[in-house]
Amino acid sequence: MKVIIIGGGFAGLNLAKKLAGKKNIEVTLVDKHNYHFFPPLLYQVATAFIEPSNISYPFRRMFQQKQNLRFHLGTLLRVIPEINMIETDSGTLDYDYLVLAMGAESNYFGMENVKNNALPMKTIDDAINLRNHILLNLEKLVKSNDPLEREIRRNIVVAGGGPTGVEVSGMIAEMGKYILEKDYPEIKGRRDSIYLVDAGDALLGPMNVKSQQEAFKVLTGLGVQVKLGTAVKDFVNDKVLLSTGETINSNTLIWASGVIAKEAPGLSQESIAKRGRRILVNEYNKVLSTANIFAIGDQCLQTTDKNYANGHPQLAQVAIQQGKLLAENLVRLSNKEAMKPFSYHNKGTMAIISKFKAVVDLPKGFFKGFIAWLVWLFIHIIPIAGFRNKAKLAFNWFWSFITNDPTLRLIIRPRKEK
Repeated sequence: MKVIIIGGGFAGLNLAKKLAGKKNIEVTLVDKHNYHFFPPLLYQVATAFIEPSNISYPFRRMFQQKQNLRFHLGTLLRVIPEINMIETDSGTLDYDYLVLAMGAESNYFGMENVKNNALPMKTIDDAINLRNHILLNLEKLVKSNDPLEREIRRNIVVAGGGPTGVEVSGMIAEMGKYILEKDYPEIKGRRDSIYLVDAGDALLGPMNVKSQQEAFKVLTGLGVQVKLGTAVKDFVNDKVLLSTGETINSNTLIWASGVIAKEAPGLSQESIAKRGRRILVNEYNKVLSTANIFAIGDQCLQTTDKNYANGHPQLAQVAIQQGKLLAENLVRLSNKEAMKPFSYHNKGTMAIISKFKAVVDLPKGFFKGFIAWLVWLFIHIIPIAGFRNKAKLAFNWFWSFITNDPTLRLIIRPRKEK
């Protein structure tokens, strides 16, 4: 039985690993990158707190000694269900079962200027580009005597008050507090102006009220200007235009405001939800109107779970659980046994706000502060691929938190800046 998995994120990788060593099942993982990475910590790469290699691991290294797993470097161009084949930019592959696990990408809600000029955080490349941008801005800031240019390069706008927006805002504020004056004595006594804007009425919308209040309190205490009930409407000529009519002079708009499922060309439109472009699946994660195509993780929309009638949240735990169960179900299919329906087990959500400050929502409780921060660190080390990566990450975190001065502020292969 040939299984092709498109996408090596949480869903696809957990599916592949669970199928490792299974007799009569040949697995090919297709991804446009040759490595798996850990998206929840991209913002720490973007703010020069950890190295990209701490949260990345090559697929081929992971698949060593796993005889039935193979890797194919390529980007999906088209699914051809009629002949059980996919077309990639590096060749075609045939399958008995196809699994779509490509995740989601940034949603700019039709705003072309924002799409072309904002700084997303969805990939390692995005994180490094953002790091380059922030560091280059500071280098140019210290050389400028133009008040408007200095304002443009000082102001940082973060769009989106979910975990990513809160975490990156807090990290940049911490950099301004502990690092800015040491690295750039030319701007001593001044800090960057950080604006966090969100269209909702609270930060960390999916979390409980106590978490929302704690995030607001800690961020405003760090000097972040939180603007709720406010959306970005445009970003042009170094100006961020807000729905309130306000304009912020800035050439840095960090986009963490929404996602849309990756497109899977070749699937029938009957299989695609109108909202969010997510792929409609049944209780076994099989794509509607197909016989042998599955979709898991952020890319799919499943409404058969009684506790999540409107679909599951696009979280890592959902993807991991769906990947593992689908592996079991594919084994059942190969043995001509009945599949088990998916039911999400909510283990809670968490967000770090700043150094020693985090919030953790559990199904039966809530806690915050230093203990929550330690839990956040521990939980985020566990899924990192590779023992060496876990050890490096733990050491880097320990040293950076002790010194308040990580040494990764490197401008590497900067893209062309305005």
